[in-house]
Amino acid sequence: MAEHGQWNRKGETLSDVTAQKEYGVSRDFIVKGIQAGKLEYREGAVWGNPYLRILRSQLEQYIAEELGADCLSNVKNQTELRKIKREMTSLKKKLNKLQARKTEIENGSNRT
Repeated sequence: MAEHGQWNRKGETLSDVTAQKEYGVSRDFIVKGIQAGKLEYREGAVWGNPYLRILRSQLEQYIAEELGADCLSNVKNQTELRKIKREMTSLKKKLNKLQARKTEIENGSNRT
């Protein structure tokens, strides 16, 4: 059972679609876990589209039990790597913009 307030904390829950993207599991895998009593869930809907909300900690435990801890750690590492690459790309774009602005200011101040 989930501890009190776990459903309300940021990052503790995720939708079935997000779980599929982050952990590489299918919706059927999630539904099997719910039916087996391993995963608690809540139903939700956004713009009329239904989804399942599940607890991240329970999903990770279920994945470790069913697919192995190695599989879980590999998936988590790949997810973290994607986030790092995305952030690096964003920072490179910001740096390029700042360098262009710096050059523009320096060239503008040299003319006067």
